[in-house]
Amino acid sequence: MIRKQDSLDYHSKGRPGKIEVISTKPCTTQRELSLAYTPGVAEPCLEIEKNPDDVFKYTARGNLVAVVSNGTAVLGLGNIGALASKPVMEGKGVLFKRFADIDVFDIEVDSEDPDEVIRVVQLLEPTFGGINLEDIKAPECFYIEEELKRTMKIPIFHDDQHGTAIISGAALLNALEITNKKISEIKVVFSGAGAAGIACAKMYETLGVKKENMILIDTKGVVYKGRKEGMNPYKEYFAADTDKRTLADAIKGADVFCGVSVANILTKEMVRTMADNPIIFAMANPNPEITYPDALDARSDVIMATGRSDYPNQVNNVLGFPFIFRGALDVMATTINEEMKKAASYALANLAKEDVPDSVIRAYGDKRIEFGREYIIPKPFDPRVLLWEASAVAKAAMESGVARKPIKDFEAYRDELEARLGRSRRVVRFFVHKAQAEPKRIVFPEGEETKILRAAQIILDEKIAKPILIGIKENIENKINELGLNVDLSSIEIRHPSTCTRCEEYADELFKIRARKGMSLPDSRRSVQDPLIYGMLMVRMNDADGLISGLTKPYPHTVRPALQIIGKEDNVHSIAGLYMLVFKKKTIYIADATINIEPDAETLAEIAILSADTVKNFEDEPKIAMLSFSNFGSTKHRLTEKVRKAVEIVKSKRPDLIIDGELFADTAFRPDLINALYPFSKLKEEANLLICPDLTSANIAYKLLISLGEANAFGPVLMGIKKPVYLLAQESDVDDIVKITAMAVFEARRKSTK
Repeated sequence: MIRKQDSLDYHSKGRPGKIEVISTKPCTTQRELSLAYTPGVAEPCLEIEKNPDDVFKYTARGNLVAVVSNGTAVLGLGNIGALASKPVMEGKGVLFKRFADIDVFDIEVDSEDPDEVIRVVQLLEPTFGGINLEDIKAPECFYIEEELKRTMKIPIFHDDQHGTAIISGAALLNALEITNKKISEIKVVFSGAGAAGIACAKMYETLGVKKENMILIDTKGVVYKGRKEGMNPYKEYFAADTDKRTLADAIKGADVFCGVSVANILTKEMVRTMADNPIIFAMANPNPEITYPDALDARSDVIMATGRSDYPNQVNNVLGFPFIFRGALDVMATTINEEMKKAASYALANLAKEDVPDSVIRAYGDKRIEFGREYIIPKPFDPRVLLWEASAVAKAAMESGVARKPIKDFEAYRDELEARLGRSRRVVRFFVHKAQAEPKRIVFPEGEETKILRAAQIILDEKIAKPILIGIKENIENKINELGLNVDLSSIEIRHPSTCTRCEEYADELFKIRARKGMSLPDSRRSVQDPLIYGMLMVRMNDADGLISGLTKPYPHTVRPALQIIGKEDNVHSIAGLYMLVFKKKTIYIADATINIEPDAETLAEIAILSADTVKNFEDEPKIAMLSFSNFGSTKHRLTEKVRKAVEIVKSKRPDLIIDGELFADTAFRPDLINALYPFSKLKEEANLLICPDLTSANIAYKLLISLGEANAFGPVLMGIKKPVYLLAQESDVDDIVKITAMAVFEARRKSTK
């Protein structure tokens, strides 16, 4: 429950309002000031004068949208005026930025004259890449949008009309699939014939609903042919040839109710007169035309959607406008046409059928979410909406001939969209692409676990790896069916020690390597029945290229058999773990937070070298800081001496590496301080690879960075093992398993080439 004071405090505390303008270029020196403004700014101005399209190259116009309103129909508040509408328009800007990385200026126009609104917006065309009209009352909103689309060459979109239409259109497509009804045969009743109601009717017609099967109802009753009162050209188009005059009349036998009107207008009795498996979209806000409990009480076979987040199937416009504009801006579309809107609906409908990420499930109370009557449209916080919908809209713009800058490589475009979600998404795509080039066989000893099975679906779909699941085949197949996964069982290898023809061979191999280390032959035969031991032997015997485990056991339970069975690389004395930590503007690596509790100087040096080589393999240049509680001898202690000695060892063995220490952690990120006070240091730039003096400090540091620094962690990468073994934390989610699989394949490719 949101209290009035909570809302007022949210908007007023600190910097008033919800948005600010942030410079994207540095402006801290006289030179930078001269580049940002006079005289440097003259050069891009002259280039744009010569070639107007260069405005997209030298300015933010290509990623800038105006949210324009005159405040005549604000949410459920009505005509409160332009000034009072400003908090809503700022909020719209927040959503544009949060969900699609689009910058926004909100423009409140103090006029109810549609021609004045039109003229203001027309004059703003040089500033913006697109215009989002908002909270303008009908029928003026239709005229304003039509006139602006006719006279301007940038995307114009009235979200109150088309947002609800597009999202509910996606819900309609999936509801019809579930109920096995044909869109060309259904009868639809619309409660509300304003901007949203008419736009919904138009969208449904575009999707395949026949106009003669639609009835609109407004405050005067049914919109029928020959009616005089309260009519306009937009209603006239949908005027029905019928003798029905009330909602109760019209709803009888209807397949679909689409409500964008007022609360409690649809009764239980009316719902009971609808056709079998009725579809009800009661989208009035904040209170729907009929409540979710009342609709289900009236009919157990109903599929219900509302505009509320506390009921299933929320029709939320945030699923539409940010991503539609993203796709339109990215191809420099001259308009947003019907083909683009239709593509958005189909993209959302198709996405709802995909397995839902754990991040989304956590955001909605850890309840299972799967395609069905209570999940017919994606959740607003599903990060995949950007990828699916923006791509679909951009492609539709290209196919319909309104794209001025067509996309040549949609895979690369999806990578760009991923990057807008954060640097960590870009890192994931790097490993995924590398893995897709040559998928390897990765064995999962915990093959019956739900998270592993869901990850396997994505791994197969994305062609990241060839997963091998260890488990009882019948159990795995049953669980796949229970989860509603679309796994092609013919494309996945399932193994279990009890049915494996190579078990005797595996047992002999295990006995050979552990015979003089306390293991008898019967012991080895029993041990091979352990899925983890069996998986390790698969890797050793070249029946798999790598292994991923740890969901059900702590790290040591995976590391120990990896060392015993797969073994260390040649000339490696100590293995170690490396984490990649991805922040908003940088990536750093930290070691060893996993294996070595109190390493001596020689071990620290080896950790540094292993880490540096791993970072290089990730196509990054390691700049190593060996951390301690001293800056180059400022504190004398055996622990600082250990770090100093480790640095000397690394320099002697690998003079090619950029490394220095011992250093305070903050000094490692202050090249200005190092250059001023310690000009002898090789570390002339900010460090990106941190080697901690012991497991305690490394573990504390990386967990603090994740929790307080909001870093996304990749790893741990187990360094020094002959073949890839990756450790899962017991709290790992499906996305973690997928990205670690991509990293394992990446490493397996490198080791096989080596």
